Amino acid sequence: MKLDSIPSAGNRKSKRLGSGRGNGHGKTCGRGHKGAGQRSGYGTKLGFEGGQMPLYRKLPHRGFNQTRFQREKLGWVNVGELESFAANAKVNKETLFKAGLIRGNVDTVKVLGNGSIEKALTVEANRFSESAKEKIEAAGGKAVLV
Repeated sequence: MKLDSIPSAGNRKSKRLGSGRGNGHGKTCGRGHKGAGQRSGYGTKLGFEGGQMPLYRKLPHRGFNQTRFQREKLGWVNVGELESFAANAKVNKETLFKAGLIRGNVDTVKVLGNGSIEKALTVEANRFSESAKEKIEAAGGKAVLV
């Protein structure tokens, strides 16, 4: 693909309205028959949902926010990524963040079993997969639930 062949909205031909039945946009020009939608100057109010009760009228008008619908922020780390830490090190949320393995705003840290580990580490996390726990303990480390 070349830069001059990339399709964009700017290269699209405009819809030729009212130039005969052959092009599919003749006669009513795609507006249908009768009604407000066919007339010039037609427009709906912002938020109009075709007669259905609009969202802004369904929501409470005072004291509404999204916090009760938010999910917990989960950060996960594979066992293979823990190999970068020194032997007998204590690995927790702060050390994982400093190492760049999770983001700073996560609520829950989960350790997954992808990869292998040879070092004995003390890993503190909120959750462990079964395989991750087995691999950490097989290497001589501890999997501590926080």
